Amino acid sequence: MIAVRSFAYVALFYLWTAVIAVAATPILLGPRSWTFAMFHFWGRGVLAMLRICGIRVEVRGRQFIPQGAALVAPKHQCMLDVFAQFTWLPATAFVMKQELAWIPWFGWYAKKAGCIVIDRGGQAKTMRQVIREGTERFSRGQQVVIFPEGTRKAPGAPPDYKPGIAALYRELNVPVCPVATNAGVHWPAHGFLRKPGTIVFEYLEPIPPGLKRAEFMRILEERIESKSIELMSL
Repeated sequence: MIAVRSFAYVALFYLWTAVIAVAATPILLGPRSWTFAMFHFWGRGVLAMLRICGIRVEVRGRQFIPQGAALVAPKHQCMLDVFAQFTWLPATAFVMKQELAWIPWFGWYAKKAGCIVIDRGGQAKTMRQVIREGTERFSRGQQVVIFPEGTRKAPGAPPDYKPGIAALYRELNVPVCPVATNAGVHWPAHGFLRKPGTIVFEYLEPIPPGLKRAEFMRILEERIESKSIELMSL
């Protein structure tokens, strides 16, 4: 039964995504706010359809969801972590690898929204680009979203936080909003099975700017990992 429900969800997910992507194409000619509105509408549909799989999605810590310029650092366990930020953040600007920008419609909307497209092998050059473009996004009041581990990690896997987030924190001088989740328990990184239960995305207390690098990294990892482990039982 789980397999049947999961297959039905995946089919509806791709149908919903294709319909919205194509139907909304004219908004690419309008203001950026139209693209954000489309993201919110599409994301809510993606989450609502998970009921087919017996999955309920809950967002906690709404009082900590940034409404203006901030770095958002979510735990990354599956693709739903991306869709969730599109749904709840008012003006997302993801730091994303350039290969994703080549995908028709997805890449177009991402560029329209102001996502920061990077070459992950660029190292120092890439970091300077993110700082430069991140500063510009903050001037527009956007939330720059970066996954601090750089890639997906299975629930319970040893954390591997990269130093890039600390460099951005220092240079951009804005609060960092950690986000914990258990999404990977119910939406595995690989395969199509979606397991019944409750997926939680919890926005945690922002980390203020100005901390020393080691202290910042300790607090960021501690907050995200402790809360994500706590949510795994749901």
